[in-house]
Amino acid sequence: MDEVEELLYKLIYCEGLGIVGKWRLLHFAMKFEYTDFNIDEVIKITNTSGNKGALKESWQRLTTEWLQEKRNRQKSVSFFSERYPESLKNIAQPPLALFYEGNIDFLEYPSIAMVGARLATPYASQVLYQLIPKLVLENLVIVSGLAKGVDRLSHELAILAGGKTIGVIGCGLDRCYPKEVSDLFQEMKQKQLVLSEYPLGTPIKKHHFPMRNRIIAGLTQGTCVIEAKERSGSLITAQLALDNGKEVFAIPGEILSGQSSGCHRLIQDGAKCVYRMEDILEELPQYRLDFLKP
Repeated sequence: MDEVEELLYKLIYCEGLGIVGKWRLLHFAMKFEYTDFNIDEVIKITNTSGNKGALKESWQRLTTEWLQEKRNRQKSVSFFSERYPESLKNIAQPPLALFYEGNIDFLEYPSIAMVGARLATPYASQVLYQLIPKLVLENLVIVSGLAKGVDRLSHELAILAGGKTIGVIGCGLDRCYPKEVSDLFQEMKQKQLVLSEYPLGTPIKKHHFPMRNRIIAGLTQGTCVIEAKERSGSLITAQLALDNGKEVFAIPGEILSGQSSGCHRLIQDGAKCVYRMEDILEELPQYRLDFLKP
């Protein structure tokens, strides 16, 4: 590792410092070509007001040898790697690195995020059975969050159709959440691709979900929302996609239960209403053409 990349991994494992502070220190290091920070400099530059005790303790523990041992234990692509997705570099506070299991080549394909209800109805299943195989035939990688409901079915249908799928999770790759998707999780780590910005051993925490969602939105060319209620977490992913200049698609649903009220709100706010696969492909022509170029 060169000095800046070593600092990057040190920041990944550093406790008591959020992603904003980590990027603040990394930008300082790149601007002034200086990486040998003592703990007082770290606190001053990051303007941290969090757990300074945890920060000081972990900073002293993170030696070059310790970091190298941790890095050797799992595969990762750092922000400075040529394999790091260009689309992720343009989002606010991108992941410092992507830890992964599976086929990292999937990151080079055009992709679309499929997100929606954890308690998906038969209607959502029917929609996905219609859409996913056709999207797979167009060489689009299906990206989702390896949760129950729409996420799980999107991954499973992509695999069933012989396609490629990427799962983005909010904990270490040695943890599976929720447990109901453990079989799919193991299969995807071996034959598809599972990503996390968190190293091994990181437990799931509430704030990890929106952090995970920003990766899903940033990684893909567009986000399609199926069966989202007014306060659905899928709407966070859709908003993040909009913030990053990505396409947002919404599947209309029935109006009585409120199961699709979030989707209807997205459509009113300008998301493209989707009732056939072509509605998605019409908005992504440049990505498909770029991929098909020799």
